[in-house]
Amino acid sequence: MGGPMPSPVRSQPANVLLRGKDAYLIDVGDGAVEQLTKAGIRLEAVKAVFLSHLHFDHTGGLGGFLGLRYQTSIPGAVTIYGPSGTRQLVDGLTASMLPAAEAGYGVPDQKWVRPQDMVKVVELTREQKVEVGGMAVSTAQNTHYDFEPGSTEDGRFKSLSFRFDLPDRSIAFTGDTGPSPAVEALATGADMLVSEMIDIEATLANVHRNSPNMPEPVKTAMVYHLKKHHLSPEQVGILAARAGVKKVVVTHFAGGTSDSTRYAGYIPAIKTKFSGQVVLANDLDRF
Repeated sequence: MGGPMPSPVRSQPANVLLRGKDAYLIDVGDGAVEQLTKAGIRLEAVKAVFLSHLHFDHTGGLGGFLGLRYQTSIPGAVTIYGPSGTRQLVDGLTASMLPAAEAGYGVPDQKWVRPQDMVKVVELTREQKVEVGGMAVSTAQNTHYDFEPGSTEDGRFKSLSFRFDLPDRSIAFTGDTGPSPAVEALATGADMLVSEMIDIEATLANVHRNSPNMPEPVKTAMVYHLKKHHLSPEQVGILAARAGVKKVVVTHFAGGTSDSTRYAGYIPAIKTKFSGQVVLANDLDRF
């Protein structure tokens, strides 16, 4: 599982939670439909989608997911849960599907269903609880954004972390976040914490290599974002220890590297702060 930097070995962020025959997507990065197919999960098995925030690396596969559900006539509406702005995102995606929907299979007088009727949207706020598929789903606003509290931007843009409490276990997903007491509280006592992580040195090296002419103000803002709005390996360990989780699975190597030799240091760095089990996930791993 990778981040926004394209990687030949790690896809964009997308996790799937399986409950019996039903599947629930947590973020839908580019290529998510292909990865579902590789995992043997059919589109009709996906009952709901949860978006942590609306950055492209977490939503880039949503259009394909919705469009292929529509084109293959999967019955019923799928529900998309996400922060404020999710409705605007989904409305834009379903509007883009209209030309293909109206053309259909090129058969005269063919009846067609409006794409927007095949999806429901539920916008979530901080510290909200909903019941989905027999699971208690809780949210917390994390620190991937740090707009001034009460500002217009703070009202419009949220980045969420999720917790899923099932009868037999509990799983917390950080989404993208920096250090956050709210996420620590959300994850308290969870059986598994699925966490993002950033390799700052590798990320900045990638930026320098791929965008050598980036304007200095843009670079300064990016460095601030990378250092404050993501978790270093040590910070992942601190979060896990404070929350008292049993296991950490790192799935989102935000802006990292395809150089596997760098991975060797990640687990030891996390375990300087956390004594539990730590796993660096690869695409299609199951836990």
